[in-house]
Amino acid sequence: MQTNLADFIKNTADGIEAEAILRACVHCGFCTATCPTYQILGDELDGPRGRIYLIKQVLEGAEPTRKTQLHLDRCLTCRNCESTCPSGVKYGRLVDIGRRVVEERVPRPPADRLKRTLLKESLPRSWVFKPAFKAGQLFRPLLSPSLQDKLPAVPPAGVWPTRTHARKMLVLDGCVQPSMAPNINAATARVLDAVGVQLMIAPKAGCCGALRYHLNDQDAALDEMRRTIDAWEPLQDQVEAIVMTASGCGVTVREYGHLLAHDDKYAARAARVSALTRDLSEIMPEFETELAGRLANRVADSAAPRVAWHPPCTLQHGQQIRGKVESVLRAAGVDVVLCADSHLCCGSAGTYSVLHPELSKELRDRKLANLAATGAAEIVSANIGCLTHLQSGTTTPVTHWIELIDRML
Repeated sequence: MQTNLADFIKNTADGIEAEAILRACVHCGFCTATCPTYQILGDELDGPRGRIYLIKQVLEGAEPTRKTQLHLDRCLTCRNCESTCPSGVKYGRLVDIGRRVVEERVPRPPADRLKRTLLKESLPRSWVFKPAFKAGQLFRPLLSPSLQDKLPAVPPAGVWPTRTHARKMLVLDGCVQPSMAPNINAATARVLDAVGVQLMIAPKAGCCGALRYHLNDQDAALDEMRRTIDAWEPLQDQVEAIVMTASGCGVTVREYGHLLAHDDKYAARAARVSALTRDLSEIMPEFETELAGRLANRVADSAAPRVAWHPPCTLQHGQQIRGKVESVLRAAGVDVVLCADSHLCCGSAGTYSVLHPELSKELRDRKLANLAATGAAEIVSANIGCLTHLQSGTTTPVTHWIELIDRML
């Protein structure tokens, strides 16, 4: 794709990156076939190729409009198009750059601006989110159905193991997950403890920065990334990996090295964090044989549980990790199946389900119909957003896959 970037962005870090991404695109349109919003809306400008054209026009000097902004907003950033693209176009980075430029030039309606401000100022701050979440649960019957969907019942976390091991790993506690699903990290700690690994938490490591970054508050998001790096640094020499139990956080932390590459103080430190980061599904295959041995008798005594695995977009497309969770579960004796169109987004996408509820619910209901068709008695996934969003539309239990392993152990 030929480009002629405008002076305001030419030769800047974002401009150089955007130009390289644009030039890689060959207009083939394969991406539209796997774009969730294009499948629903059927509008070229609500698919990756159309959005690439919109971003190109803006970066070449065309004045963006509210309509431009809306087409970019509707993108789930699921990055399914990246998995499909034969030319390796890094669409996710391009849309982040395009959204930032449009955000600076197009004023949002007051209601939209207020909603986004509330999301980015409350969700990343656990000291704000936790009491607000508890209050919401207390008054849940009085709230609208859409708000009730965001306030699931919280299972108890159980006991965090206290044994010490020579092998140590660090886990991101996160921002909303400790309040909404505290058992996920606790279950991870128990499972790793059973195979001889001690899981540690850095108390001051909060939000990874993903929420703010994808709401176009990119400078504040970079500050959150720096704070997380600072919190982890004292423990990094003690651990062999930084474990991610939420794939939405993992895909962002793995990009710290790139996002902070132009920060002289943090570039090398961010790169080290990215290099240490592993999704939990990359850690557990090492222990498949041990898990199989521990669980062999228990699984033999009863029918193997049948579960449907929903791979989050941030895992299968953002991090390009596929097949690992299924392998671990099968080694543990679980009958695990994928549903039809398992590559498509469930509609959660961070704050997308709040900002675009109609599109989000349609994608959720399509996904749940396909999951129900598998006949599974439980749905498992690997990201807090997907878990909460899917559970809001079904009575079938939706849990993190490591919680299933923990229960079996």
